[in-house]
Amino acid sequence: MNLKLKIWRQASPQAKGKFVDYEANNISEDASFLEMIDILNDELIEKGDDPIAFDHDCREGICGMCSMFINGHPHGSQKATTTCQLHMRKFKDGETIVVEPWRAKPFPVIKDLVVDRSAFDEIIQSGGYISTTTGGVPDANSIPIQKEHADLAMDAAACIGCGACVAACKNASAMLFVSAKVSQFALLPQGKVEAKDRVKSMVAKMDELGFGNCTNTYACEAECPKEISITNIARMNRHFIGAKLG
Repeated sequence: MNLKLKIWRQASPQAKGKFVDYEANNISEDASFLEMIDILNDELIEKGDDPIAFDHDCREGICGMCSMFINGHPHGSQKATTTCQLHMRKFKDGETIVVEPWRAKPFPVIKDLVVDRSAFDEIIQSGGYISTTTGGVPDANSIPIQKEHADLAMDAAACIGCGACVAACKNASAMLFVSAKVSQFALLPQGKVEAKDRVKSMVAKMDELGFGNCTNTYACEAECPKEISITNIARMNRHFIGAKLG
């Protein structure tokens, strides 16, 4: 495959960025999108040019680091797929592909396609955990949990914190991410002890960091690579109101 690429280049957070045109030739349709950029970077290095900076780690759709906008979609247009799982066979020979970083104030660009997503870490640190005493690990079946609740909690816990929901939202809202992290604990007995403090703290931190409000356009759910449901947002809102009133 031969492809034309328009890739956002920005040397530093303070530098002015721009799209730069590249050509990627003789790319295997079985290569992943990140492997295609690897090949392009090898060519740039051989020429003495600065390689394109992008985030990656596991390349198995788990870490959430491969955050980039591809042709107007977070992670590309293939549903339920992270960038590292996107393969070049999903594109056409000769196609022009536009690649850029997340566009959200709480996710400032560090360099090229790399953005600072530490705002999500701050939200987690504000309450996205369960406090527990140390000691022996209890038997998994010692605390009865309804299967429906366990399944919903597991679905919420599938969130990888990539930020696609924020990138897709016109208001850069983090409600889907925060609600998933609230729900994965709120649905389980172990998470109910700190439930009120958790939801209040995490929502307050989200607002403090400058994420926008949810307007229920469902773009976050549509673009989420792990298909996190917006029903989590409704659940979080109920818990938040209850915590404020109670």
